[in-house]
Amino acid sequence: MSEPLPVQFYLCCLVVGVLLCCAWRERERAWGIPAMAVTATAAAWYLGDPLYNDYSCYFQTAGEASLSKAWWEVLLFFISFGILAPLINQRMNGGLEMRSRLFRMIRNREVDAESFQDQITKTARILILPWLILMLLALLRTDFDFIGIFFPYLGEKAEPWGRDRMGGGIDALYSLATYLQILLTALFGVLFALAKTPATMTLSALIYALSVPFFLFDRTRNTMLAVLLPGLMAFTAIRLRGGVMIRILILAFAFLALEGWMKFVIVNRSSGNIAEVFHKGESLTPDAEASKHLGFNMLEELGYINRYISEGTYRVNWGERYFAEAVNPIPRVLWPGKPMIGIDYAIARGMAYGNLAESSGGVAASISTGMIGQGVVNFGPLFGPMAAALLMAVWVSMLARQDLKGNDLGHLLLYAVGLVLTFNMGRDITLLVIYPFVFGSLLLYWVNRRKALKPILSHCHAA
Repeated sequence: MSEPLPVQFYLCCLVVGVLLCCAWRERERAWGIPAMAVTATAAAWYLGDPLYNDYSCYFQTAGEASLSKAWWEVLLFFISFGILAPLINQRMNGGLEMRSRLFRMIRNREVDAESFQDQITKTARILILPWLILMLLALLRTDFDFIGIFFPYLGEKAEPWGRDRMGGGIDALYSLATYLQILLTALFGVLFALAKTPATMTLSALIYALSVPFFLFDRTRNTMLAVLLPGLMAFTAIRLRGGVMIRILILAFAFLALEGWMKFVIVNRSSGNIAEVFHKGESLTPDAEASKHLGFNMLEELGYINRYISEGTYRVNWGERYFAEAVNPIPRVLWPGKPMIGIDYAIARGMAYGNLAESSGGVAASISTGMIGQGVVNFGPLFGPMAAALLMAVWVSMLARQDLKGNDLGHLLLYAVGLVLTFNMGRDITLLVIYPFVFGSLLLYWVNRRKALKPILSHCHAA
């Protein structure tokens, strides 16, 4: 017997509708679109969960009282986010002209301007060197396995950056290489979508075609979204000529194609290498048509969290989880006792079995707490949703800043990448998701710093 959705669900839907309308009205002030992305993300992971999955089962797993508390926490998150997003944006970006560069570009067709195409060409030339260096290192790490890195659909996918869950030694560099590879692939996808100069278009298309199969034939769906969607968004929003219906049709076709591929991955990732299965020509089985995306159950996890806290089997850690996320960039070789992310919750969820080696953190698998659940494990059922809303309001302001400074193409590229990564933050607000954005920001800072110093150095040299 299916359980009816509680009144809190409909209150959340009402608040989400109001937030989306208000954010759309503020789209020209740059923070509106990122706020819509965050609202839609939280709605998908929490309001979509009971619609997509069997909500009645949650009463047996998490418990009715814990679920009821979870719904109030979700509602508190949405209300807090709606209040905090414009306030934080004004605080962080108040010194900038509050006019969206992206919308001006779309409205004035600036993608066709020679100056904008020159920026695309220069950016592609800058990015090709780090891409070549990274690919050379990947080839060296795999004994020059060209097939495994560039053409995994012809055989088996290579793993040049493989590491243990805990890491150690120089594993931090392998993690860095992974995130840089994601970033560069996504950026070349955007450049290919926007370029009109034949040479730049060909170069970007070639590099993207060589880079994207590495992620497409992997098991990780969030990296697929990270490398595929930025270019698609740039093409449909900026480059494509035509009305809204054409854009909607293209996006709908892309969604169906991606959904079909992800179903293929879900069915086959437990039985073997995705590239190998594809190479053998195997297709979806009849059961695969009814398969669902696993891990799309953040409301249930929020119910678990409330249940464990009320039973005393899990304790609110008062910011320790957020601290562990914040210090994650410090290599474990420099800080052997660096806090572990989410291991305590994985143990509470019964994952302390299987490979209990130190390299795996003592658990068989880690469990995502969800965007809102992560706040609750840090600061409890009252302040936790507010803390999560505050962090996402800061993220909205960071993305809005990229739009407001969009005269520099680099900021628009970061905006596209960050906007896509927002959806992946529904499972956890973590640097492990937004590292491509972080490293892209550092790369952009370095490039702009060099530009600023070049006239000074030239003047000193002339003197």
